[in-house]
Amino acid sequence: MKVLDASWYMPDEQRNPLQEYQVAHIPGALFFDVDGISDRTTNLPHMLPSEEAFVAAVSALGIENKDGVVVYDGKGIFSAVRVWW
Repeated sequence: MKVLDASWYMPDEQRNPLQEYQVAHIPGALFFDVDGISDRTTNLPHMLPSEEAFVAAVSALGIENKDGVVVYDGKGIFSAVRVWW
């Protein structure tokens, strides 16, 4: 089972999800960077990356096809659903 912290905040909230993860997260949770794991070929934010880029990113997190995955975020139900999808 892999647990992912997929926190992301609107820019006007002036919150840094990685810094918040580093301060406190569910023990054993991995940080899923919503901005980092995205399509870098477009100016649009958070677009779905190519299959190859996604596989590389989640593999780097240690996630395998056999793993169950639980995703949460700092707001309760905001960015986690995007990662789960």
